[in-house]
Amino acid sequence: MSVLNINDFKEKLLGGGARSNLFRVTLRSPLGGLEEISTFMVKGAELPGSTINEITIPFRGRQLKVAGDKTFDPWTVTVINDANFTIRKNIEIWMSAINNHEDGQGTNDNYFVDLDISQIDRNGNELRKYELIGAWPSVLDPIAVSFDAENQIEEFGVTFQYQYWKTDDLIEGGEGFGGGVNQGFTS
Repeated sequence: MSVLNINDFKEKLLGGGARSNLFRVTLRSPLGGLEEISTFMVKGAELPGSTINEITIPFRGRQLKVAGDKTFDPWTVTVINDANFTIRKNIEIWMSAINNHEDGQGTNDNYFVDLDISQIDRNGNELRKYELIGAWPSVLDPIAVSFDAENQIEEFGVTFQYQYWKTDDLIEGGEGFGGGVNQGFTS
């Protein structure tokens, strides 16, 4: 059934719609200590996406496109810098443990953590939570400093690579669409 009028639309827009400014990010690091502060100091982020790449198979002048591997784009957060540089120092130490500045040596394991981003409602209740599995920081943006930047608090970006993301409603290995992974499809 198509939308007939504004009242029909209003009925379909459950909860008044998800608001982009109502979210909670929980950053973690191998050093610990970021969980609480990150829920306040992460100014912006994004709900993660994914891409299923295509494999093209030629057949008699036509191209059959079938599903290939799934990839996950890097995830970036914008952080408000506190006077103690709490998150920034933690990320710098973490990145140095992966690959230090002086000789390029670093750890081969124990640098992966799981990160969370949740969409919340106006009462702070979680609507949907994404867990980014096996994440690590790959880019720490510079912070611009300037004499003419008065009345501004510093911000910086951090880009994380991760293995994949999951939510509670993605059921792995279940019978579903085509007998493969059941991803919340209903009959």
